[in-house]
Amino acid sequence: MTRPRGNRHRLRGIVVRDKAAGTVTVQVTRRFRHPKYGKMVRRNTHIAVHDETNEAHVGDTVEIVSCRPMSRTKRWRLVQVIERGPGGQLVTGVEEVSASEAPAPEAPVAEAPAVETPAEETPAEGTPAEETPAEETPAEETLAEETLATEPSDQGAINAEETPAS
Repeated sequence: MTRPRGNRHRLRGIVVRDKAAGTVTVQVTRRFRHPKYGKMVRRNTHIAVHDETNEAHVGDTVEIVSCRPMSRTKRWRLVQVIERGPGGQLVTGVEEVSASEAPAPEAPVAEAPAVETPAEETPAEGTPAEETPAEETPAEETLAEETLATEPSDQGAINAEETPAS
């Protein structure tokens, strides 16, 4: 005759880590009234849970039940996934690439349009091309004048050194 197992502890929590094979880490939050101040206090506990089929993923709300020790840290077993977390859909058969491993998108290179010179303007071979002096724009002229006016003159310092002190 088999004996009933009895009532086992059942908890609900959120999966915070699913990197290990067959194991997920579940964060269980408990609330209680502070004994002295009466304020409601939240405490979080991280529990290693046996997930044989690897069905739980980060962000999922799961139900776990206590069981015999599976390893040094695992004393809980996954019963069911209650609600899928953000991202929801489970993608199988495709490796996920983290942001640090993903190749950076290349910025489009802005190329200067090719300037075509008409055949009439190109100088014939053997004849020197006429050089036209670049004309300064009015803005460049005013900048040059302001620079000359604001720069200190070194002539005064040179003249002061040349005059003998009396």
